[in-house]
Amino acid sequence: FLAYINVTLAVFNLIPAFPLDGGRILRSILWKWKGSLRRATRTTSQIGAGFGMLLLALGVLRFVFGDFLGGMWMFLIGLFVRNAAQMSYQQLLLRRAFEGEPVSRFMQTDPVTVPRHISVAELVQNYIYRYHFKMFPVVDDAGRLTGCVNTRQVKELPREEWDRQTVGALASQCGPENTVRADTDAMAALSAMSRAGISRLMVVDGDRLLGILALKDLLRFFSLKMELEEGGTSPQPLS
Repeated sequence: FLAYINVTLAVFNLIPAFPLDGGRILRSILWKWKGSLRRATRTTSQIGAGFGMLLLALGVLRFVFGDFLGGMWMFLIGLFVRNAAQMSYQQLLLRRAFEGEPVSRFMQTDPVTVPRHISVAELVQNYIYRYHFKMFPVVDDAGRLTGCVNTRQVKELPREEWDRQTVGALASQCGPENTVRADTDAMAALSAMSRAGISRLMVVDGDRLLGILALKDLLRFFSLKMELEEGGTSPQPLS
């Protein structure tokens, strides 16, 4: 029985639907033939997505005809294959759009900053409710960057402390988790955002704030690039 399972998995994996191994082999062949990794990946990803949809449909049919367990497993496998195929192509497009591009190309060069001496209540009323950002750079009287403050920190502070607590006392220090250099690869910065679950990074040079890199700006650029070059392919949400 175990040998049968192994053979079945091996045969399934050789189906020419990306990102299965068979799809990767087909992509290599198409890449060599067409000379374009993007086109080869798009073709095999479309095959993979179509194969996933087929498995989804078969899973529903098996479920309808009484094979609940088998239908559920086939449906889940189809869902995984379809999503993996779509994400594989999106990842390639993201890398082609951002790898080798410096963060400085996409950053906002006139970011809103918050003085460290103001109260948290002032931060909420005059900055968060006004600009609708979840994170703000914090600066001292000389304009030097001293840290950043976000809405999560404000939420964790008791409401009665908002008038007494200063932003400087609440702010986090600058570090690799919230800052990047202007020459950082944009794809690396995007990956860092995804891992940390944040949408804004401060672009710095020592204690000098150069700008803000926002996820929405990266995705807007990516969407426009895909509209012009890929016929309207839209980006999937990042996790």
